[in-house]
Amino acid sequence: MSKTRIKNFFHYNWHFGDRYDGWRVRKMDTVFRVIPYFLRTRIDAQNFFEERVPIDYIETFIKDHKEEMPDLSIMHIVLASLVRIISQRPHLNRFVVWNKLFARNHLNIALVVKRSLTDEGEETLIKPEFALEDTLQDVVRKVREELDKNQKTGQQNGSDKVSKYLGLLPDFLLRTVVFFLYWTDKVGLLPKLIYRVSPWHSSVFLTNIGSIGVESIYHHLYEFGTCSMFVAMGKKSRANLLDPDGEINTTKSIMLKFVLDERICDGFYYASSMRMLNKILADPSVLLVPPQTVVIDTGVGRKPADI
Repeated sequence: MSKTRIKNFFHYNWHFGDRYDGWRVRKMDTVFRVIPYFLRTRIDAQNFFEERVPIDYIETFIKDHKEEMPDLSIMHIVLASLVRIISQRPHLNRFVVWNKLFARNHLNIALVVKRSLTDEGEETLIKPEFALEDTLQDVVRKVREELDKNQKTGQQNGSDKVSKYLGLLPDFLLRTVVFFLYWTDKVGLLPKLIYRVSPWHSSVFLTNIGSIGVESIYHHLYEFGTCSMFVAMGKKSRANLLDPDGEINTTKSIMLKFVLDERICDGFYYASSMRMLNKILADPSVLLVPPQTVVIDTGVGRKPADI
């Protein structure tokens, strides 16, 4: 793990059973100890729900801060809100591999980027890494840095190159290589070259399909990798609502659809986390400053080591 990651996260001395990308969760309710053996895949454990988010205030907020953050968009605010709730609700950054529960030792969010808005336009994937203390300004800057590296048509990043080379293999050899990757991931020995470029090894996978005028969808979780949360942003919608005074007001909103792995935390924890997310989105100004505190995942069962 890099020095950057150590500075951004609580650090523990390595114990048997830990992975290079996460610490084994040893303190948990018996249900969470047992359930991964019955719900053995993320497909088995998927939960679906949606949140309609009013954006009138968010759009006003964006206009007020465009000068200091020219790239600022609704997607950046959603991203920063996800970073913030994970800093306060660390169980959201857990994952299950081979029936075992782990606390991720870093925070990154995978994003799909379309290099040009045409049917033939190339798509690529980026995976910016964030600190638990990051503000909205930090999130905008880090996403821009990743986009600058990957936006040009014909340009290839690490994810593109790995996909290209795997695609050149004959079928029988590709099956063997993919089996090897699955097996090494299960035991925590996946080559770091693959881990660094894999969008499936991330805290959250976010897709902004609203940017191409499409409503949000429920997107399945991937069995390969460690991602426990998939979020899809939909297009802007308008609705006419009747206020208490009998006046009709037009409001704008977007739909966020979530697919979550129920094995990493219980429904109450998820519900409380989503209430916090809604509260932040209702007043994104809280994202302009770092969180007052960062909450530790006590399930690891030991105190952080000195860095």
